Amino acid sequence: MRPTDFAPVDLAGIRSKLGDPSPAAIAKITDHLDDNCLRFLAHSPFFCLATSDAAGNCDSSPRGDYPGFVRALDPRTLVIPDRLGNRLADSFHNILENPHVGMLCFVPGMSETLRVNGTAYVTDDPRLLGMLEQDHSVPQLATVVRTEQVYLHCGRALLRGGIWDAEMQDLAAEVPTSGQIWASMSGLDSDVGDEIDRAVTEGNRVLY
Repeated sequence: MRPTDFAPVDLAGIRSKLGDPSPAAIAKITDHLDDNCLRFLAHSPFFCLATSDAAGNCDSSPRGDYPGFVRALDPRTLVIPDRLGNRLADSFHNILENPHVGMLCFVPGMSETLRVNGTAYVTDDPRLLGMLEQDHSVPQLATVVRTEQVYLHCGRALLRGGIWDAEMQDLAAEVPTSGQIWASMSGLDSDVGDEIDRAVTEGNRVLY
């Protein structure tokens, strides 16, 4: 079968299957972070950033650091420091073409996630970057997000996936190592993958 062999469904068809959202689900969507959402974000060490370019080509990028690394300047303004990465800058390229972004924020051990949608821009303003210093390192760039939709997403997906369950960590043993995956996707010899794995094991930073 080809992917085009499957019949698409329009919005009316989707709603006929799912029904309409409950009033409670709609009522919880706000345009700002209240005190509880701010506390959630202050304890979040990880989130995924969704962006797309002017043509609608999408990207989702993981971001992590110490809990609270995403700073709330006020209930509708978030700041994301740019930490050392692979320098592809996919998210930055997209934001310059299309400012709309989506954030999915996690707190370890908590099944609910915090969803934030809004518009963003990239800045190198030293007044702001100085506020984001971490371990004596000041970021060169930061992303400023103006919130438009904020809501707590129910924990069914994470509960079903058991993502925080200790026994789920055993799955990592069944997956190729990061070095093996990197070497395979790059068309390199497996020995290169072994070198990457050794570097990671020894605590060296490998940006790929």
